[in-house]
This record gives sequence, structure tokens and C-alpha cells, in this order.
Amino acid sequence: MPSTDLGPTGRPRPDLREPGPRTTQGPAVVISMCNQKGGVGKTTTTINLGAALAEQGRRVLLVDFDPQGSMTVGLGYNAHEIEQSIYHVLMDRELSMKEVILGTTIDNMDLVPANIDLSAAEMRLVTEVGREQVLARALRDVRQEYDVILIDCQPSLGLLTVNALTASTGVIIPLECEYFALRGVALLNETIEKVRDRTNFDLKVIGLLGTMFDSRTLHGREVLQTLVDGWGDAVFHTVIRRTVKFSDSTVAGEPITEYAPTSPGAEAYRQLAREVLHRCPDA
Repeated sequence: MPSTDLGPTGRPRPDLREPGPRTTQGPAVVISMCNQKGGVGKTTTTINLGAALAEQGRRVLLVDFDPQGSMTVGLGYNAHEIEQSIYHVLMDRELSMKEVILGTTIDNMDLVPANIDLSAAEMRLVTEVGREQVLARALRDVRQEYDVILIDCQPSLGLLTVNALTASTGVIIPLECEYFALRGVALLNETIEKVRDRTNFDLKVIGLLGTMFDSRTLHGREVLQTLVDGWGDAVFHTVIRRTVKFSDSTVAGEPITEYAPTSPGAEAYRQLAREVLHRCPDA
């Protein structure tokens, strides 16, 4: 039963119990972190949600699918020194995803890295047969070995993002609590609908996540309320507040759950992990 305590979205906070261990052994739930607008917290959310899910006993694979390689750098690797990345898996059918997986400082959480090489993939894939399914094919090798696969998409609605959505069970849309961030959601939803119609009939929106929220500003509160008014229960109850700890943890190459485990930011991502597991019972 939800409590009467109102959360930052203006709705009663749900009473989410600690999720138990995964009861079924099957293919991983694949979730794309997607928004064509940059700087909305996609990479931060992918890293920290992954770490929080790993704390819950899930085996997690993070896939950096952005040529900027921000998630690779954010987990302590030098993207320029990576010899084999997701790009090579996409381009070479003989190369298995398993061969490029790197470990992280977090138990149960691994990384498929990316760097600037990936920027060439979009152009090379244009002439491929079934070009929208290339990532889905590559993930087949590892889906049985993980519980959750999180894909950090680039800020674009191009072929790489379509590949990620085609390979996914669902999509999470991080959205900065700022007016201009709202404008692109309709266009992103249109792209999701096209993918659902043409290449992935089972794709669903798991939720919209308010990020960089500052409750002290009227503007932030109004944007969050507009989001709830437009999307209703699709909006996560969890809201990620703006804090310098996220930048500090990125510089340290660690998730915030490791860098500042008792901070409000770390607890917010643990709460988000519980919501995601509640909405994705197969995870």
C-alpha cells in the first residue's frame, strides 16, 4: 500500500519492499537509457543504477553505446587505450561480445567499453542487411549470463539508438528538470513508437526519470509537475537531485554507491533500482 507521505513528484511514495533474489534463470532484461538531448544524466544514471542493481544481487552488464565513451571513462578506463570495444563487435561477426567485456570495481557489474571508433559504425551499418538488429545479434552471446543489461545511448535518434531500442526489453528516459528538456520527449516517444511498430514489437517505456532536480526553484517543481501531468504513472517516483557528489564520483571513476555510499544521491539510485525491479519483475 502506498503511504500518505507525498514524494517530490506530488504523489504518495510507494512502499517498495527489498527485492528478493531472481527466481528464474532466463535471458537478461535489456534496458536502454535514452534521450536525444545531451547532459540529462544518461551516463550517470546507467552507472549508478547498474551499481545499485548489483547491490541487489543482480548480475549487471553495462554497454557503452556512445562514441564519446563517457561511461567507459566514468568507470576508470582510458577510452583511447581500449583496443577492442563495442565497435569491433558490431563490425566483426566473428568477434564475440564476451571477448571485449571488462571488469569494474563493483562485484557483479561488468562493462562493454566504447570510444570514438564507434562514431564510424553508423555510416558503415547503413549498407548492412538488417542493420537495426546488429546490436541485438551481438547481445545474444551474453544475455543468458546476466540478469540486467543497461545500454547507455548517445544523445541522438540515429541508427545506433535505433539499434539499442531494437535490442531492448524496455527504455528508461532520464529527463533534466528543465523546460527545454521537456520539448524533446514527444519526438523521442515518436521514435520509440516507430521502433515498436517495425523492429521490436515488445518494446515498452519502463519509466521517465527526473534528474538534476532542485526543489528550491519554482521552475524545477513546475517542470516535474508538467511531466507527471503528461505521463502519469510512467514517471518514476524516484527523483535524482542535483549534487556535486555525482561529479566527484565520476572523477574518482566509481559509482556514487561506492564513492559516497551514505549520500542522498546513492540512496536515490538504490530506490530507483527497487522501482525498476518492481516494474521489471523478470529482472
